[in-house]
Amino acid sequence: MTKIVVLVKQVPDTYSERKLSDADHTLDRESADAVLDEINEKAVEEALKIKEAGEGEVTVVSVGPDRATDAIRKALSMGADKAIHVSDEALHGSDVIATSKVLAAAIGKVEGYDLIITGNEASDGRAGAVPAILAETLGLPQLTYVRELTVEGGTIKASRETDDGLTHLEASLPALVSVTEKINEPRYPSFKGIMAAKKKPVETLTVADLGVDAGEVGLANALSTVVEAAPKPPRQAGQRVEDEGDGGTKIIEYLVGQKLV
Repeated sequence: MTKIVVLVKQVPDTYSERKLSDADHTLDRESADAVLDEINEKAVEEALKIKEAGEGEVTVVSVGPDRATDAIRKALSMGADKAIHVSDEALHGSDVIATSKVLAAAIGKVEGYDLIITGNEASDGRAGAVPAILAETLGLPQLTYVRELTVEGGTIKASRETDDGLTHLEASLPALVSVTEKINEPRYPSFKGIMAAKKKPVETLTVADLGVDAGEVGLANALSTVVEAAPKPPRQAGQRVEDEGDGGTKIIEYLVGQKLV
């Protein structure tokens, strides 16, 4: 049986107004609608496809506040079997190093895992570094920016799209894979799946439960911080051109003034 771990994250909806908090310049997660990150949905879908191609088990792992349960439940309603949710106030403002350390400890709770699937980046922080840091921490081979994936016995094969074409990758399990938005189209949870998700086990843990020192995580211990932030300036009104037979000339004059032509 292939044991797959999928990392998921709840993020502010990209269609919502997003802002930083005035107090510490961290992302104000309460000011916007929260959703399961889009690429994480694709990571879940890819894990489910591997599971359905043979015998397997999919465990969802997430680090986030209590409301992140909604994102976890969506992954479970898609077909994942169980979840681990790390929720602790001490994690507020953690950087990618601390986050990866906590994720590694949480993944360690899944005995005998064969494969870890992540998105290549989350739509809020967009650091794109957690998969590589996590693979290094766990001592696993990493196959990154994957758009096609197959598992054959104890081997994983993948294709990575680059500016020059496709690169074909191969590694022995256990391994870590990060996928791009081109990997697949995720399924919609069925009503049956939504109802079944309510009964699937979700283990909630703190950093202490994971054996992680609270003094190594959080904003105060981050290696990078935002020291100042300002809201995006309001959009300025455009310039209207009245065409009195010379509209083309006026537009050219405007473009020249803006050094666009």
